[in-house]
Amino acid sequence: MKNDRWVYYQDITPEDQGNGVVRRVLAYGPDVMAVENTFAEGAVGALHSHPHSQITYVVSGAFEFEIDGEKHMVRKGDTLYKRDGVVHGCVCKEAGVLLDIFAPAREDFVKDL
Repeated sequence: MKNDRWVYYQDITPEDQGNGVVRRVLAYGPDVMAVENTFAEGAVGALHSHPHSQITYVVSGAFEFEIDGEKHMVRKGDTLYKRDGVVHGCVCKEAGVLLDIFAPAREDFVKDL
């Protein structure tokens, strides 16, 4: 799906990440990538960092996010910016969906970059 102009949701294979998290890699090219993550209540996005800038849009649900040691509750419509290399993670307080935009694309999420 690299560089595909049209990416249809029904054609995307969900990837079970375990512990209540499902990932769907949406449209992407080498410079940018969209990824949907569906969280069950109580699921954890473990603290981590990566060499990609990331914007997260909360599509639904409620999440306690930690970014660089600072914690905040976020809900539908909120956005978060995580610069490259910053430690971040979340705990899902109410089942929901996050839309992540990465720049550049996450080469560890796909085989064809």
